[in-house]
Order: sequence, then C-alpha cells, then structure tokens
Amino acid sequence: MANKGPAYGMSRDVQSKIEKKYDDELEDRLVEWIVAQCGAAVGRPERGRLGFQVWLKNGIVRGRGRRAMPVLTPLRPSAAKDMAAVQRTLMALGSLAVTKNDGHYHGDPNWFMKKAQEHKREFTESQLKEGKNVIGLQMGSNKGASQAGMSYGRPRQIIS
Repeated sequence: MANKGPAYGMSRDVQSKIEKKYDDELEDRLVEWIVAQCGAAVGRPERGRLGFQVWLKNGIVRGRGRRAMPVLTPLRPSAAKDMAAVQRTLMALGSLAVTKNDGHYHGDPNWFMKKAQEHKREFTESQLKEGKNVIGLQMGSNKGASQAGMSYGRPRQIIS
C-alpha cells in the first residue's frame, strides 16, 4: 500500500471500520496453526496487522503452505486492505481442515470449530408406518382454543 496516499472522508471511515475488525488474539492462534501446518522453518511474524501481512506474503510461508494447505495462495494487493477478511478466510480453512479429519491437520483441533456434518438416519418400515399416524402440531389442532375474551380492534359494524 506504499503507492496509496492518505484516505479522506468516507474512504477513511470505511478503512477505519475495516481495521477495527482485525483481531490480534486471532492472529496469534492463526500463526500457531500455520507454524504447526508448515513447520518451524516459516518463522514467526512481527506482531500486528502489517507484520502478519508481510509474513503471509513471504515466499517461505507461501511455498510450504501450498504443500500443507493447497488453498493458501499469495495475498493480492486488494486483500491486503482487509486483513480481517484474510483472518476469516483462514479460520474457514482451518474449520474445514478439522472437519475433514484426514490426518493432514496438525495442531490443536480446538482452535477451530467443526463444520456440521450429515447425520444420516435409518428407519425401519414399522417406524415409518407409525409416523404416518401422528398428527403434528402444525396440522391445525385447535383443541380447547377459542377467541373468548379477545377484544382488540373495532367491533364489526352491521348497517341495515
């Protein structure tokens, strides 16, 4: 971003809001995960948004990252403006890696949330027949319901 001048007005406000979304604690977790995935040879970044950005653009992280995490690609200059979006993308990638559970994930699985997985259920023929006899609450049961005592709105006007 060295070729950009200072932002003014609405541009500055938008950039300020984007920068407030950046999470330093999340940066620490992501650095730990990337080092666990790629190995200690990638080193560690300087703390802060700019240090994290430079570290991710580094050829060592990109080269080792492609082998360990094929989705990790170089940051484009436009992505460098919103490092919080980069953090969210890496979090999504980590969640997919934990969920996939194929043996390639290294690090603490509690760093990322597991994505929901399909929970297929098998029912016997008799269970399916029993389900047809049950009337669900959405079917319109109004047992015991009445409008007695309800008085809102104007009464019905009957003109003869």
